[in-house]
Amino acid sequence: MITGGLQNDVSYMKNKAIIFVLAILASASLCAQHNPVIFADVPDMSMIRVGDTYYMSSTTMHMAPGVPIMKSKDLINWQLVNYAHDILEDDDQMNLTNGKNSYGKGSWASSIRFHSGTYYVSTFAGNTGKTYIYTTKDIEKGPWMEHSFQPSLHDHTLFFDDDGKIYMIWGAGKLSIVELKEDLSGIKPETQRVVIENASAPAGDNIMLGAEGSQLFKVNGKYYLFNITWPKGGMRTVVIHRADKITGPYEGRLELQDLGVAQGGIIDTLDGRWFAYLFRDYGSVGRIPYLVPVTWEDGWPVLGVNGKVPETLDLPASKGLIPGIVASDEFNRKKGELALPLVWQWNHNPDNRFWSVTQRKGYLRLITGRIDSTFLSARNTLTQRTIGPVCSGTTCIETNGMKDGDFAGLCLLQSNYGLVGVKMVNGFKYVYMVNASLGEPVEQASIPVSAKKVYFKAECDFRELADIARFYYSFDGKKWNDIGEPLKMKYTLTHFMGYRFGLFNYATKEPEGYVDFDYFRISDKLTQL
Repeated sequence: MITGGLQNDVSYMKNKAIIFVLAILASASLCAQHNPVIFADVPDMSMIRVGDTYYMSSTTMHMAPGVPIMKSKDLINWQLVNYAHDILEDDDQMNLTNGKNSYGKGSWASSIRFHSGTYYVSTFAGNTGKTYIYTTKDIEKGPWMEHSFQPSLHDHTLFFDDDGKIYMIWGAGKLSIVELKEDLSGIKPETQRVVIENASAPAGDNIMLGAEGSQLFKVNGKYYLFNITWPKGGMRTVVIHRADKITGPYEGRLELQDLGVAQGGIIDTLDGRWFAYLFRDYGSVGRIPYLVPVTWEDGWPVLGVNGKVPETLDLPASKGLIPGIVASDEFNRKKGELALPLVWQWNHNPDNRFWSVTQRKGYLRLITGRIDSTFLSARNTLTQRTIGPVCSGTTCIETNGMKDGDFAGLCLLQSNYGLVGVKMVNGFKYVYMVNASLGEPVEQASIPVSAKKVYFKAECDFRELADIARFYYSFDGKKWNDIGEPLKMKYTLTHFMGYRFGLFNYATKEPEGYVDFDYFRISDKLTQL
């Protein structure tokens, strides 16, 4: 029996010959797919299969909407279909108001489950002190119902057992278990207990990061708990514990230690194969998903090929991230379409009074609603992921509506950010490049501009962890000029996510100025570097 979100509607076929034939037929039609399966920031994955469709949730922390939901038919080609919430909380931290922010905070590692016709996506946030569970009958269209309670259960796994009881296991190093109330309104405190005293033990005594990232599964009557730990001087490591009862006792072992690929769980396919879904820290592009084949030996899942993460997989070839995870946008909206495609997320909660795709047909208008002293404190920066191994983002803005002190353009968002855009200074407009490679923003170039329409481009090179970006401007969209020094991109825990392209406009002197973005176009090729 398989529970905990792994929906195996073909169960275990009694006739092993049929499985063997199906596997041969399937493999004959498959192409070699390379790891990573998604070269973009999709960390903390949690995954289920419902029938022939896989669903995956991930982490985007301070972004809104949050907790992205993706679907796939083959584990390789993923498409954004929904978010679990529009905003996590309506407070100063999530709203970027009163000098507060939620960078690197917000909703962290989620857990996705399907039980008795309902989809469940749970997450937690240290800055709110809450655990959240979102439920829906239709994962792709919603609506979602929110359940929240205290305390915030760190890196928890949500689990529905055969007897109808609902559990969470959570923690770091020392892992605890608790039963939830049937209406999801909170925990049953009397059921809370330590389930594993030292979950890092299979990786040794010299541990830098205690075992966390719990994901629990039940296969053939046994419970399997997946965690990540990090030995000092070593790399991110997968440890697995198993037990006959959900409350233990658990026995554990070190399962995978290669390339730092770790943290995730397991998923089965219709033809009876198993894979582990994990991620790898890969510099400034972020934490990128890998798939690792799983075999079963003596009741244990064995990850990898001879203990290694394979470069290729016997799965369908990727059709590319565009338009599944990222996409270009001409800002033309037909009746009934979303105002913003799902690839877009706001940096913190937006102020919806100050943006529009309808005030001027075919354009995104960003209006300044207040005065901000810094780029990172400004609201309504619209973002989407960068992608590897290389990528390019291009936009065109019209600046007729700018006011003195306004700064608008294209960014690469992280703590050590880069900007290129138009700034109005004492009634005159200039193309500016701002480089925060070392953490503090430095204006490196300013070029006078009289054109009302200006084009901007940012190009990223993540190959072999180069982590270099360059910025360009143009007055005709054809001849490009580089500006400023290359941005040395750095993944920082301050923001805790890979670099993102962003469209921004903020005021430093007076509000209610505006700019119109004609388009945003993303490519997986470089045109200038």
